[in-house]
Amino acid sequence: MIRQPAVANQFYDGDPVRLKMDIERMTGGRRGKQPCTAVVAPHAGYVYSGSVAGAAFARAIIPETVIIMGPNHTGYGSPAAVMPDGTWSMPMGDVPVASDIASALVNTSAYLEADYQAHMYEHSLEVQVPFLQYFQPALEIVPICLGHMPYAACQEIATAVAGAIKNAGRPVLMVASTDMTHYESQAQANAKDRLAIEQVLEMNPEGLYETVSANGISMCGFIPTTVTLAASLLLGASRAELVQYATSGDVSGDYNRVVGYASFIIS
Repeated sequence: MIRQPAVANQFYDGDPVRLKMDIERMTGGRRGKQPCTAVVAPHAGYVYSGSVAGAAFARAIIPETVIIMGPNHTGYGSPAAVMPDGTWSMPMGDVPVASDIASALVNTSAYLEADYQAHMYEHSLEVQVPFLQYFQPALEIVPICLGHMPYAACQEIATAVAGAIKNAGRPVLMVASTDMTHYESQAQANAKDRLAIEQVLEMNPEGLYETVSANGISMCGFIPTTVTLAASLLLGASRAELVQYATSGDVSGDYNRVVGYASFIIS
């Protein structure tokens, strides 16, 4: 199975030379020296959220193996879909799926299923890959698309992910892909996003899940972020740091209907 890019030349430049130059600009050309358990990064078009994502990736050491968890925007495929094998064809080069970890996840979790369809047109994972490739040319990934599910399912998946990382025999980074509040005013987005950000900083996955649900926060990747926080705790992480926050209004100048973007380092 070869997955072709779904949003090249839309969310990011499809030309590898220009794409690398864009990433160098968005990361300041820095090379991360900070070991971490996870990165949380946005997934909008690079013109809007690339600098927020880049600020976090520039801080982190990126190992060869990365589990990327993102929301399912398309509705295709399984509600908890792991791409089990194959290759992602990307502008900066092919990226193989780490099939050993993918298989371990599917075999361990009652919720995760081997599924290609959910990944074919989904952008939330794809936009993270060029950043990861820039810092780690030998990259392999485990793509996971997650739809809405109860908190108990998030915890079960987190347990499977943490177990697979512990048994991998090599360093594995988690990346959670999410945007924050969608299409509200700057003031409303800032207020709602602050509530969710506080729960991430407190390393409280259940608190994040409940806060987003209770306050109607349109954080599209709160399920992947919840799973990542819970798995990070199981792996011994104890600290989350907000690297950068911005909104689309900071680029467009339209503060009446913005989308919020936040990036974090978890260690």
